[in-house]
Amino acid sequence: MNHFIRKLFAVIAFLPCYVWSDLSDAAERPNIVLIMADDLGFADLGCYGGEIKTPVLDSLAENGLRFSQFYNTAKCHSSRVDLLTGKYCGQAGSAKLSNGPTIAEVLRPAGYQTLMVGKWHLDKEPTDKGFSRYFGHLSGATNFFTGDNSFRLDGEKFDVPKEGFYTTDANTDHAIRFVNESLDEDKDRPFFLYLAYNAPHYPLQAPKEEVMKYRGKYAGGWDRLREKRYARQLDLGLIEREWALSPRPQNVRPWNDLTDKEKDWEDFRMATYAGMIDRMDQGIGKLVERLKEVGAFENTLFMFCSDNGACPFERTRGADKMPWDPESYWTYDTGWAHAGNTPFRWYKQNQHEGGISSPMIVHWPKGLRTKKGTITDQVGHLVDFMPTCMDLAGADHPDKDPESKLMGKSLLPIFKGKRREDHEFLYFHFGNNRAVRKGKWKVVSARGGPWELYDMLADRTELKDLSKSKPQIRDELVKVWHDFAEGTDRLSQKQRRPVSKSSQPWRKRG
Repeated sequence: MNHFIRKLFAVIAFLPCYVWSDLSDAAERPNIVLIMADDLGFADLGCYGGEIKTPVLDSLAENGLRFSQFYNTAKCHSSRVDLLTGKYCGQAGSAKLSNGPTIAEVLRPAGYQTLMVGKWHLDKEPTDKGFSRYFGHLSGATNFFTGDNSFRLDGEKFDVPKEGFYTTDANTDHAIRFVNESLDEDKDRPFFLYLAYNAPHYPLQAPKEEVMKYRGKYAGGWDRLREKRYARQLDLGLIEREWALSPRPQNVRPWNDLTDKEKDWEDFRMATYAGMIDRMDQGIGKLVERLKEVGAFENTLFMFCSDNGACPFERTRGADKMPWDPESYWTYDTGWAHAGNTPFRWYKQNQHEGGISSPMIVHWPKGLRTKKGTITDQVGHLVDFMPTCMDLAGADHPDKDPESKLMGKSLLPIFKGKRREDHEFLYFHFGNNRAVRKGKWKVVSARGGPWELYDMLADRTELKDLSKSKPQIRDELVKVWHDFAEGTDRLSQKQRRPVSKSSQPWRKRG
């Protein structure tokens, strides 16, 4: 798409904002940068207790706001549906996004330039769903060095260069390019940038210099790493001291039971994972610096999150290839995933806290009213992004069907330092994993196993199952899940079948 056509589309999209706002008001609305990492664990960032070097995100957190209880859906595609629509996955039409607009489709008529970079993992293309600019891959994962045939640039096929390409860097470069071109076209018109990095999703691939920064740093193993991360989280005030560190699962071997060769291999895998996150942080830093150079940083709202907890799937092939070789295909297993989700239990796909707890960092110099470095324990969810963006843009949601209402609630009261009214409840579902959180209570079923009940104020690491001692509360919340699953999320009868009476053991996925 050439510059003239983009400019024409920009003018057309901007016209409706005259209905409700003059240009001076429009210029005061913030730019919005919404960044989603892929398979990033709750404890991986420095500002969430991790040892990986993430100085840019740490700085945004130290000068902004962190959430200690922000939730995703525990899975890549459903989290993207929730984020984009403000509705739960089935309710929104799942990957088809057939029951309601995206944030881009709401913000574009309100005068925002709508930009997307990175992983899509849904039907059609971003340019079919309200985004005026797009670079990235439509697939759910890609080779970081060679890409795949789903890469697109503004709706057209993009041929990945045969040399010198790294997906994380390409995403950063195109995000900066789109911002530059948007500001050149109309500096008074705010932009919405959805930057969906594929890092650190497998395959674990990173430039050699990033991997070698961390080589040897994980030789102490996952047991020691979890203890160190847990101690830092307590010191930071991210978690309560009453919440005991969840124990190592039975299917994860004690580190000292590994041979020296196995320990070296595991250290290498985790070093690669850390290098991928480090490189992503560097990219975010480049975007931050560019916004500062053009004077747009002060009125840009950054929101950073992850689509699910750390991933436990062992799918390595080509272990003989180095992780900076495009022919390599490494993953890591449950041991490091368990450390990634410190202090919680379970992983990606599961609706226990390890699967659904996300870092959430907010930074907005001109608009944030909380004290720098504040950690809020107010509960948020990906569905809250749509109403938050609508509030910021002064935009209306076109869908008036009460049966398909937005599930999210604006985060702006929290940004202003106020207590926000809680969600009536939060609903979770993926495959045969289920949960509902209502106030301090949460019911959860793992892999079709029996419903468990936890007090999230006293025991967020989910170690004291109260389902037998408080059956009435358990049954009330289970009914909430089934009613919503059938009436609003539109799950099939098979997806709503009764849970098993016995726990379902974890099985490795190869």
